[in-house]
Amino acid sequence: MRASHDSLRRLLWILPVILLAAGCASIGNPGGGPRDEDAPRFVRSNPAPGATGVSRQRVTIDFDEIVNVKDAFSKVVVSPPGERVPKVSSQGRRVTVSFDDTLRANTTYTIDFGDAIEDNNEGNKLQNFTFTFATGPVIDTLRISGMVLGAADLEPQQGMLVGVHDADLLADTTLATLLFLRMAKTDDRGRFIIRGLKPGRYSLFALGDIDNDFRRANPEEPMAFLGETIVPSSLPVIATDTIFDLLTGKVDTVVSRAATRFLPDDVLLRSFTAATKARFLTGYERIDSTRLQLIFNAPSTDLPRLSVAGAPGMRDWYELERSAGNDTLTYWLRPRSLIATDTLRVSAGFLRTDSASRLVPGVDTLRFLTVRPQTPKKPKKRSAGELRADSLAAVAALTIPISVKSSMSQDVNLPLYLEFATPLASLDTAAFHLEVKADTLWKPVGERIRPERADSLHPRLFRIRYPWRYGTTYRLTADTLAAVGIYGQPTRPLSHEFKVKGEDEYCSLSLTLLGLDPATPAFVQLLSTSDAPLRSQQVRDGRVLFRYLSPGKYYVRLYEDLNGNGRFDTGDYDSLRQPDVAYYYPKAINIKKNWDKSETWDVFATAVDRQKPAAILKNKPAADKRNRKRENPDEEEEEEDEIFDPTRNPFDPNDSRQNRQKRQRL
Repeated sequence: MRASHDSLRRLLWILPVILLAAGCASIGNPGGGPRDEDAPRFVRSNPAPGATGVSRQRVTIDFDEIVNVKDAFSKVVVSPPGERVPKVSSQGRRVTVSFDDTLRANTTYTIDFGDAIEDNNEGNKLQNFTFTFATGPVIDTLRISGMVLGAADLEPQQGMLVGVHDADLLADTTLATLLFLRMAKTDDRGRFIIRGLKPGRYSLFALGDIDNDFRRANPEEPMAFLGETIVPSSLPVIATDTIFDLLTGKVDTVVSRAATRFLPDDVLLRSFTAATKARFLTGYERIDSTRLQLIFNAPSTDLPRLSVAGAPGMRDWYELERSAGNDTLTYWLRPRSLIATDTLRVSAGFLRTDSASRLVPGVDTLRFLTVRPQTPKKPKKRSAGELRADSLAAVAALTIPISVKSSMSQDVNLPLYLEFATPLASLDTAAFHLEVKADTLWKPVGERIRPERADSLHPRLFRIRYPWRYGTTYRLTADTLAAVGIYGQPTRPLSHEFKVKGEDEYCSLSLTLLGLDPATPAFVQLLSTSDAPLRSQQVRDGRVLFRYLSPGKYYVRLYEDLNGNGRFDTGDYDSLRQPDVAYYYPKAINIKKNWDKSETWDVFATAVDRQKPAAILKNKPAADKRNRKRENPDEEEEEEDEIFDPTRNPFDPNDSRQNRQKRQRL
């Protein structure tokens, strides 16, 4: 498969801050965003950083000011994990980590505080503070680093647990039963570093550990897995540090030093939630005398088997209206005997999840009640107007309305949609008429229109297809008795006037895609400013065309669609199937009225972790949010995140963000 892990891994932006984590020291600040100068500073500890032969059950770390440890349970990660989580506390300038489990022999321990440590006064965080010691004579120094992104939307997965198992001992039950050998948590950009590894062969996983047990006991927990074995290694490198003159802002000194780079440092994990979820009935009700509704917690391809208690042989006693995933089901009752029954018992057989997470058949007897309005004991005297209104309401109750679901400004490429108040028993297509307005006169269009069922899900929704003309006004009419509902009421007459949008009200977008393997099926989604899909088109010969668009701002996402089904498919660890691969066009596309816009998209030109525009990024890095707010509180969010630029002079006020972005594009 062309979109293998190797190709994805090459897409990662290898930040210099990751390389800074390659040194031999046990305390590291490998990144995680800009660090405040006023953050607490390490002073001393017992044992010392990087100490060996440690046997004491408590670690104390002192700082230069009073500190707090916030959200220690969720943020602080001790590796390797034990059955009992160490206690982390702070008092004054000291942070204490107490181990309840006996420390393992000949083991390297890493305490990753993330950003949990902050000063007491301003809340300035000490980013990615890590403390390492060993109970044996040596410190294990190998590392694995990379990033976890959401497979479907490339969102940085913040606070996700990333861990390793011995690849040679991996079994089907390992994830659900065994603790990780070593682990870390992702930062606010989805990045991780697993430290203290021994030489060996490892399998790498990410886990949204909802129950904090360091295992995947819950199959609904988000996860990611790497489809290949990792053998960590290291190599010597020369690191260059640039020192600036604080007064002039010019480069003062460039220092080169020997360092160590730990590999791999560019692993990309794509997290997903398995399609198979625990399934159960979350609720049921009788909406009114004619409708029953069942609501399930998750979609399913199967429908429940219903029968009326006491009448198991009754057939065709309902009309089903359902959601696309069969998780919301509405049953329109047909027999008047059932409608008149205040208490209705229904036997529902459906698949539900048992204690072993297996789908097994089961049967429930559901009791539906109808709450009927009480008749006043003594009717009040009504005015003539109220009596006329009651008479009109009584007549209206004998008929059902037809609602036009399309807007008054009709899209030239879409059908006109009609919705009936109840499912239909019959429909007379000859009772529907379409006229076109010529000057002040209405003329029949000259061809017969035929309302048809819009889909198999909504029995009350119909559509009328017609080759609408730009800027033309039409009138749709329906005669009395055009349709009859399943309860015998005829439809009311309809007269609906509407105008088709003009040609100059539309725009189009053409995308030419570079870099994709022509043999790999793919489709492109046009997205709103909230990252919601609006349109979807299959890629044909490296091109996609979206026509009949309204002017505005759009974003674009592409999926490699290996099975060609035209939708995103999630992963499945049991079958070792990775989710479909997603890419984002790295900026917004603004299209004006009556424009035909063309864009060329080199899909692999931008690193995958930099592709999603910041404006639609939901899991924004905390440091980016703080910096933007401080620099300009009234500024709207930028289109793209700033990429780390090692050539930047932090003391040069003229070295603006825009200039740096231009330099990065060169």
